[in-house]
Amino acid sequence: MAAISFNVSLIGGKVPDHNRTGGGNRLNTATTEQESVLTPEILDYIGKWKDKPGNLIMVLHRVQEHFGYIPRSAAFEVADRLSVPVAKIYGVITFYHFFRMKKPGRHRIQVCMGTACYLKGAEALIDEIEALLGTGLNSTTPDNEFSIEAVRCVGCCGLAPVMMVDGKVYGNLLPDQLAEILAKHKGD
Repeated sequence: MAAISFNVSLIGGKVPDHNRTGGGNRLNTATTEQESVLTPEILDYIGKWKDKPGNLIMVLHRVQEHFGYIPRSAAFEVADRLSVPVAKIYGVITFYHFFRMKKPGRHRIQVCMGTACYLKGAEALIDEIEALLGTGLNSTTPDNEFSIEAVRCVGCCGLAPVMMVDGKVYGNLLPDQLAEILAKHKGD
């Protein structure tokens, strides 16, 4: 029989503890208050939500609100503190479009790809943003200044095509207007 090996670094540098309660499908992250990557406020929030239905999504929202995304170490700690498998955490994070696993740039650019925006040229906006910033969709610029993402309808169909930067809506856009808009946000 061939030996099976795996790279422990792929699972967070932790070796699974199959003797833990709950079937051993979680990793022993050995979290303590001193080692926690989560703030005391998030830990209190977890304590309040631990036994309530829907707790995982609520806790993940709070973690992302604090960090701007869900860091890997925080995902492992949430799994440990809620006594759920890490796979469930990642299942929720990857299923819902709202959650991010990568740290966003200082300025978040969202281009609406809803039907009205798409039909009125949102794709050309994305192409121009990518050319101006030198990075692709769903990525962050090398200087961590901007993150670019396509989103579903933002509810401003009468202003199509629409782009948001840090929540500020820009409507009726043409690609040649983008350089000026992005320049306003760079460095502020």
